[in-house]
Amino acid sequence: MDYSLLKSGTDIRGVATDDDGNIVTLTPSAIYEITSAFVEWVIKKYGGDITRLKIAVGHDSRITSGDISEIVKQAIVNSGINVIDCGLSSTPAMFMTTVELGAVAAIEVTASHHPFDRNGLKFFTRNGGLDSEDIEEIISLANNIKVIKNDFKGYITKIDYMADYATKLRKMICDETGKSEEELPLKGFKIAVDAGNGVGGFYAKDVLQKLGADITGSRYLEPDGMFPNHIPNPENAEAMKSICEAVLESKADLGLIFDTDVDRSACVGADGKEINRNSLIALASYIATNGRKDAVIVTDSVTSDGLKEYIENTLDCKHYRYRRGYKNVINKAKEFTESGIDCPLAIETSGHAAFKENYFLDDGAYLATKIVIELAKGQNIKDILSTLKTPVEEKEVRLTINTENFKEYGKNVLFEFEKHFSNKPNCQIAEDNREGIRFSTQHGWFLLRLSVHDPVMVLNIESNILGGNDKVLEVLKEFFSKFELLSIIN
Repeated sequence: MDYSLLKSGTDIRGVATDDDGNIVTLTPSAIYEITSAFVEWVIKKYGGDITRLKIAVGHDSRITSGDISEIVKQAIVNSGINVIDCGLSSTPAMFMTTVELGAVAAIEVTASHHPFDRNGLKFFTRNGGLDSEDIEEIISLANNIKVIKNDFKGYITKIDYMADYATKLRKMICDETGKSEEELPLKGFKIAVDAGNGVGGFYAKDVLQKLGADITGSRYLEPDGMFPNHIPNPENAEAMKSICEAVLESKADLGLIFDTDVDRSACVGADGKEINRNSLIALASYIATNGRKDAVIVTDSVTSDGLKEYIENTLDCKHYRYRRGYKNVINKAKEFTESGIDCPLAIETSGHAAFKENYFLDDGAYLATKIVIELAKGQNIKDILSTLKTPVEEKEVRLTINTENFKEYGKNVLFEFEKHFSNKPNCQIAEDNREGIRFSTQHGWFLLRLSVHDPVMVLNIESNILGGNDKVLEVLKEFFSKFELLSIIN
């Protein structure tokens, strides 16, 4: 099998069980050989006495994650490297093992928000998550693997690092509120958490409740790898409806929702209205800038005009739209920081929020903690976001490119797209167009971009008037009809 088929951006992902009738692609041999290749990559990168190297391993709540984790650990110890076995863990916690436990690298077994039958591997070093080019190098090694075999094996040490991680989050709240754990800084607050049966249930029990918060409105805190209630994904409508209901039913002051491996989160106000996507970015930007002027907030390309106005007018900071993909956004923020620019936050509309103060790690629990701190300090989230203008309508449409040479075809579509709409009245290319082609219109904007890896073009539209999206889409569909190899799939 060509392991490049398992590459998904900066992760490894595939079908891990045939329970749903699919063919398993993330086979035991694939897991073992890709892990062995990662070990080889780590040794080449860091060298030294391999008997002193440690790699941390954790996993999410999926039904296959425990078994896959065992294969991963076996591949590592057979290479002579020691394993820190963290068991059920969040993805951000696994990165933190490279900071606090001396691990040279870490692996999280997860497929994020994908269905129960999928799974995968996320890799970290002390510098953060791997880039796409790193994954390509590891896959190349795996495809030509000569599995490392040493006369000696590494050993496995089990550590309940999630307990330490929760302690760290509690300390953040205590430090910011000026109260000790014994003084229960969250007493009197009701906070509902929806973990979707992923890993995030720890946050309600080991962070909020231990600091005095009432968590009785919480839902689906127990890990269940079949995800029987809803997909653990803040972008999923059913999941967001669940936490909104939980807040209203329990009369909570705040609602929090996590994805499966807790690298993303979103929240809900006391009025039961979601704070997600652009509004979540606005809230995180307010927190990250903390009154500073001229700081740069890096986001992905599909953020709204209202958000840009909020960051630049309300916060008196700068908004830098960049490419989709949380690693792209994070890497750009790191680049700014290294050049001396004040860039406290990189955040994608999907909920990946990476604070500079937290190693530019996209961590849903860290973001949730920053929001809880605002609540505990008496801040009203509704007031914080009072000047944020939201679009009346927003829509995403995906188009399939039905040819193997999809990149060239897609580039031609973009070329014709730019040429066609540049000549239209009330249409102008956005000043901060950095991915695909984004046009500003009289009542909103639309953006067409080409997927990096898949034969797909994505169209995003926002309108500030009712019915505006349909009018724009009608014109766009007429344009797309000229391209025989394009098919609108939603």
